[in-house]
Amino acid sequence: MRTPVSPVVGQRCLLIAALSLASFGLLTSCTEPPPNASAAHAQPTQSFAQWRDGFRAQALAAGISAQTFDAAFAGIEPDGSVVTADHSQPEFTRPVWQYLESAVSPARVRNGQDRLQQNADVLQRIDMTYGVDRDAVVAIWGMESNFGQQMGSKNVIRSLATLAYEGRRPDFGRDQLIAALQILQHGDVPASNMIGSWAGAMGQTQFIPTTYNQYAVDFDGDGRRDIWGSSPDALASTANYLKTSGWQRGQSWGFEVRLPPGFDYAQADMDTRKPMNEWLRQGIKVASGNLPSNPQASVSLLLPAGYRGPAFLVTDNFRSILKYNNSTSYALAVGLLADSFKGGGQLAAQWPVSDVPLSRSERIELQQLLAQRGYQPGTADGIIGANTRKAIRAFQQSVGSPADGYPTTTLLEQLRQKA
Repeated sequence: MRTPVSPVVGQRCLLIAALSLASFGLLTSCTEPPPNASAAHAQPTQSFAQWRDGFRAQALAAGISAQTFDAAFAGIEPDGSVVTADHSQPEFTRPVWQYLESAVSPARVRNGQDRLQQNADVLQRIDMTYGVDRDAVVAIWGMESNFGQQMGSKNVIRSLATLAYEGRRPDFGRDQLIAALQILQHGDVPASNMIGSWAGAMGQTQFIPTTYNQYAVDFDGDGRRDIWGSSPDALASTANYLKTSGWQRGQSWGFEVRLPPGFDYAQADMDTRKPMNEWLRQGIKVASGNLPSNPQASVSLLLPAGYRGPAFLVTDNFRSILKYNNSTSYALAVGLLADSFKGGGQLAAQWPVSDVPLSRSERIELQQLLAQRGYQPGTADGIIGANTRKAIRAFQQSVGSPADGYPTTTLLEQLRQKA
């Protein structure tokens, strides 16, 4: 399970998230092959038929019946569009403010409010069973499949077989394919109805097969865990996943805050956790003026667009959303969308919309230049992860800039001049 409509399509990209994720960036869409795909990739050393026969033996050894396997693979051939999408590395990603503009659109807010009313009884039972905020569950539903309207149209067995045969991470593809066959063997869905994204994310809340097998539930009581055709099953499965990921009943995902002058921006890191009261003692103010109900809750400071953009204190519930889709932009969108259903979600601070986000090649250059100066950003792959942010902060401190760990064109130019 686990990636919106582009730039992130839901749990969707759990599969993609496992393939490539940028903490400051956005996942590419799993429902459509991303643009600028690289045509060059390693070719398989055996035919698909040879690979299929070898995999069949593995599947049978894992407990899949010959009948299940043969029925699922009837007429299956590799899907070239899946290969293209898998090997794609888009040069540009949308900045967080553009992503939020579409992810938390007025139309999606209205549709979500309608779904909350239409499914009030089911959501009440889900709330009682799992203790997860119904607004967050419905927000994920909207992000993942537009409330069940856009689940993808790919045959999941074909997509995963393609990824296992000639994808960049064949072991991962094989594991998901075995899990998908287990779903078919269990009788939850016929192969013809097992549709999803090119990356194998499935159903109304875009679970990948291994996540489905762990967390999907039969909430409507018909004997099948049907996250494709049953909204109760899809929503309850999402709540079950969030609960297992550490969701705390009655706790917000986070709050927009205002930082005091002279604040040490190096503290803005998801690895830095402090009680809410400790942050408030540093002069941080909750933007709404309403203090959180649990001042002892452990929270982190998030600056998704650096020190010149909005700031947030985020709780363990935000981390639970990150486990669903490991993108801070996605988790922020879910939180703000959930708040919007209740009339909130508006931000006091402005986004730095004049900033031009770094392209992938520029992010790689940034990492290379940081490494040349001994800052150890990790592999120069264009992914701004924890090591790169730490390296950026160290460089920012060395030149007297606010150490927010945020990559900008100004930062890149400073590094170029130093080089």
